[in-house]
Amino acid sequence: MAAADDLRFDPWDPAFLADPYPAYAELRERGRVIHYAPTDQWLVPHHADVSALLRDRRLGRTYQHRFTHEDFGRTAPPAEHEPFHTLNDHGMLDLEPPDHTRIRRLVSKAFTPRTVEQLKPYVTALAGELVDRLVESGGGDLLSEVAEPLPVAVIAEMLGIPEADRAPLRPWSADICGMYELNPSEDTAARAVRASVEFSAYLRELIAARREKPGDDLISGLIAAHDEGDRLTEQEMISTAVLLLNAGHEATVNATVNGWSALFRNPGQLAALRADHTLVPAAVEELMRYDTPLQLFERWVLDDIEIDGTTIPRGAEVALLFGSANHDPAVFAHPERLDLSRTENPHISFSAGIHYCIGAPLARIELAASMTALLQKAPMLALAEEPKRKPNFVIRGLEGLNVTL
Repeated sequence: MAAADDLRFDPWDPAFLADPYPAYAELRERGRVIHYAPTDQWLVPHHADVSALLRDRRLGRTYQHRFTHEDFGRTAPPAEHEPFHTLNDHGMLDLEPPDHTRIRRLVSKAFTPRTVEQLKPYVTALAGELVDRLVESGGGDLLSEVAEPLPVAVIAEMLGIPEADRAPLRPWSADICGMYELNPSEDTAARAVRASVEFSAYLRELIAARREKPGDDLISGLIAAHDEGDRLTEQEMISTAVLLLNAGHEATVNATVNGWSALFRNPGQLAALRADHTLVPAAVEELMRYDTPLQLFERWVLDDIEIDGTTIPRGAEVALLFGSANHDPAVFAHPERLDLSRTENPHISFSAGIHYCIGAPLARIELAASMTALLQKAPMLALAEEPKRKPNFVIRGLEGLNVTL
């Protein structure tokens, strides 16, 4: 085990947030597992270990299917945070089998390759419309004009959320996702609780309306599956819808702006992409690797595990560092280099194991659609001003990305 007292790894330091990758290289040199006292977590920085632990059933996203808080040596969350935890803890991302298996089986029907492929014309058309508006305006904020509205509209359409009701979705999501940062503040928790209450109330009304008048959407499909005998509580429906919205756009939004920011900083690679649009699929994968939108994924240790001679006991928490794993030179040649022609690219930006991102195929279609539309309709797109990075670590993104034509 390596000590972490003098590490450059500091999730609250603006210099670290601007570029965490040199600190990750230092972590990897220190060892395979490092205890980090400020969050009482075991940091895991190597690709092989992160990949293996994502599949290791001795770790879990929750422990409450096996232990009480007291049994596990943990303190229950404050009572005032209950609305957030009720919403979060009934979503499949924070469940373990058999509940995870049951809910994922139902939801996966909406994300089959055939279903996702059928969405492609809608996604492509919408991306084109959004880029057309950006071009007509002579430029603007790529985040608010293209990166956000595309995946939000797609997942809202899948869920059956009417267009007139979509304005609060992104703010609700942002407030809820604030709780996934390390050691969130009380103000962050209060916003997450408020958003959880409001979003849940809205979905409860929408579910009631779909019971009365079903549509051709995912919420109606979950209601029908429940009526046909597949057990799904109303809370599980609400939590599933919120998870799909949050997970269904957060990574895509941040991958879009992180990716274009990286391209602007690497003009040679951007020129190659402009010259050959067949590079788009490979570019999507490389940009997801190069500046990973989800930097860290937490797991609870359900049974003692050993990493490189260090025993991590039951009740501990491990922090699987996706951003570090995606820059591991043991797996990626010259990982610090953006290389759109990279052929071997086993990045883990979509996780792995039973919690592998169910929407990964859809995210890839959305990222490719917006990138292609921008290359075709705004071929000389350029950065208008240096972007400001969000003060977040776990979910890595920008405040905005102002561009000019």
